[in-house]
This record gives sequence, C-alpha cells and structure tokens, in this order.
Amino acid sequence: MDFIDLINKRHSVRAYSGKEVSDEVLKELIDCAKLAPTSRNKKTVEYIVVKDRELLEKLSVAKAGGSQMLKDAGAAIVVIGDSDKSDVWIEDCSIAMTYLHLAAVNLGLGSCWIQIRNRQNAESKDSGEYIKEMLKIKAPFEVLAVLSVGNID
Repeated sequence: MDFIDLINKRHSVRAYSGKEVSDEVLKELIDCAKLAPTSRNKKTVEYIVVKDRELLEKLSVAKAGGSQMLKDAGAAIVVIGDSDKSDVWIEDCSIAMTYLHLAAVNLGLGSCWIQIRNRQNAESKDSGEYIKEMLKIKAPFEVLAVLSVGNID
C-alpha cells in the first residue's frame, strides 16, 4: 500500500475481536516505532507491550472515557518518554505514536491513540500516575499515551 493510501485508511478503532495479537506482529510494530525521529537523536522513547487480559482490563479504566476499548484489544502499547534526556520527550513520543498507528494499519490491524498525559480516571486520579503505579514505571519516565491494537474481524 502506498503512503497516501495508508494515511487515508487510518482511523481510530474502538471495537476489537478480543483475539490476541502475535508477539511477532507486536515486535514489528515496535521496530517501526523505533525508526521514528527523536530530538537530537536522544532516543527518549520506550515501549511497554501489554497482552495480559487482567492488565488490559485495568488499563481500560486508566482514563475517564476513551480507554474502555482496551479490555477487548489484542494488546496495548504504552508509550513512555524519558523527561531527563530531553525537554521535548512529549513530541518524541507523539511522533512514535504516529508511526505505531500507521504501522498497525499497514499490518491490517485496528488501533486507537488513547491520550494519557494530562488526563484523569473516573476517580480523578492522574491517568499517567495510575499507569506508572500499575506497570511499575520509574522516574524519569512519563506516560504520554497508550495505543490499543487489535483485530477487527
């Protein structure tokens, strides 16, 4: 598929079949995301792949509205940035999220960008802190977003 077709085909998918996404496909998505540019090539972005059903269920309530689809997704990719390495970790993570989103389309998967930074869950707890506690993410890493990934057939 050429690039114009790819970006025209991309859309946010909020309903999944629940079928697991293979480790090979998830590795390919991460490999694509790692090609995304970062400011001064500092490589500030890291990825946490979540396939465990219990964790996906917990992630589905990370944000008040807009994260529920994670409970039926085949996987989630949590995109985090090292705020000590660069003051533009947010931009670096955003570019990586875009690469992930487009790579998912190219591989025939549905995906949805779930914004986490500056969001809260239903209990008014900071969404990023909720995810950091759940996944044991240590400073200086911050959570920008989660990409839901899954089969739509």
